[in-house]
Amino acid sequence: MTEQRTWGGRFEGDMDALTRDYTAGMDQSLYEDDIAGSIAHARMLGKQQIIPPEDADAIIAGLGAVLEDFRARRVVWRPELEDIHTHVEVLLREKIGEAAGRLHTARSRNDQVALLNRMVVRRAIDDCMDAAGALIETICTLAERYAADAMPGYTHVQRAQPITLGHHLLAYGEMLLRDRDRFRDCRRRVNIMPLGSGALAGAPYPLDRESVAAELGFEAVSRNSLDATADRDFVAEFLAACAITQMHVSRLAEEVVLWASAEFGFVKLPDGFATGSSIMPQKKNADVAELARGRTGRVYGELMNILVTLKGLPMAYNRDLQEDKAAVLGVLPVVVPTLRIFAAMLPELEFDFGRMRQASGEGFSLATDVADYLVKKGLPFRDAHGVVGRLVRECEERHCELNQLPFHVYREASPLFERDILGITVESALAARDVVGGTAPERVRKAAAELRALV
Repeated sequence: MTEQRTWGGRFEGDMDALTRDYTAGMDQSLYEDDIAGSIAHARMLGKQQIIPPEDADAIIAGLGAVLEDFRARRVVWRPELEDIHTHVEVLLREKIGEAAGRLHTARSRNDQVALLNRMVVRRAIDDCMDAAGALIETICTLAERYAADAMPGYTHVQRAQPITLGHHLLAYGEMLLRDRDRFRDCRRRVNIMPLGSGALAGAPYPLDRESVAAELGFEAVSRNSLDATADRDFVAEFLAACAITQMHVSRLAEEVVLWASAEFGFVKLPDGFATGSSIMPQKKNADVAELARGRTGRVYGELMNILVTLKGLPMAYNRDLQEDKAAVLGVLPVVVPTLRIFAAMLPELEFDFGRMRQASGEGFSLATDVADYLVKKGLPFRDAHGVVGRLVRECEERHCELNQLPFHVYREASPLFERDILGITVESALAARDVVGGTAPERVRKAAAELRALV
């Protein structure tokens, strides 16, 4: 028996099985959006008298029945039907007969696919925004909790200046807020309806595109039919936003891995978010963080995949564009679960605040505060930098920290030093950064509240 196709009139015989399998779309899960788009299209066709209203009603009812079959998992996927669009059309014909053939009036597979893609990406964006927002909320809560808990701040993976754990976590909150804003901005460009563009030149029927757009939640309709059917910028932009988001979480993952190591010893991994070793009984591995870090490459790969696909395509639709849904569906199982598991894991981390506090005062991390002390006494910063640099060298020779130097050594280095120089501590260094964006505990609490208000 000849296979059922939407384009088979010009062709004789069956498609080669290899061709059938190679060209089949892997989009079984997209029936909700495809059927919603078809219902809106059928309703408009009937309202505009483009097809008989009674046929439009039959199509809408039949599509509702097809939708229930999908939801109840009564539909058997048939590779010879090529994709979700053909499955829906064939199933509709089985339910209502000849009237089903009118559904494709004033619609091409090209603008139908473009519509489905935008609906899929729009929902994906919403999922990413929700997951990012939940992680930001978690970070804000932890930042308030740890607003005064000292830890070393690092540059070049070397101790630099004391900061608080709350301040450190809020840095990731700011990154994720930008990520969420990128998704939101991308959504604005996604939310333009292409249906009515036809194959590439528009449709010769009195369409009411605006009513379809309103029913499907689109803010506008496309202005150029060629662009509407060929455009996948919105896919590339979504994937880019995903790549940046996953990169940010990967950076946090790397820090969790480092902090949990014996060399740092800042955090103890919760049993529920770690694994053990098959041979070393003592091991507790940060596998959640490591997998988040490792899966970042998958997201980057999908972005590069779509960019390379698009770079050589002429107008308008080309079958290469079928790869876009695979890219979107490929990143979602990485980005959204990663955001969600970090929102669950972070509150369960057990921090060793004693060790973090001790480390925050080591490695000459108070050197900048000593230099600032001289600056406030009137010495130019570059000169103060030189004085403290020599003091650091003296500490290295004595194997001590700056606050362990005898006062006479300070006095020999500069007559501007008074005995209160020995009172510089991690806590005074934190309190001194009482500026907007600084690590002073009260500033951290305010920053957390401000960030939460933006979510």
